[in-house]
Amino acid sequence: MCRNIKTLFNFAPPATDAEVRDASIQFVRKLSGFNKPSRANEAAFSRAVDEVCVAARRLLDSLETNAEPRDRAEEAAKARARSAERFGRRVQA
Repeated sequence: MCRNIKTLFNFAPPATDAEVRDASIQFVRKLSGFNKPSRANEAAFSRAVDEVCVAARRLLDSLETNAEPRDRAEEAAKARARSAERFGRRVQA
């Protein structure tokens, strides 16, 4: 899985459409191997992003849990701490 794709389920506030689209772009980039597709592949790339975005939103909207939603700021702070420990430096917010 691409490291840049973040978990979007069960957060307060819920994932925005922009976050779902960003994750979809990262997923299609990973699958295709293209950071930016050529003009010849641009339509196929964009169509794939749109389709993945729709499927991802449908998935997020249909999932259920009894767990309390996680706080975005708290999870971001934990991620920065893990990164600082892993790379041995302070990571800016």
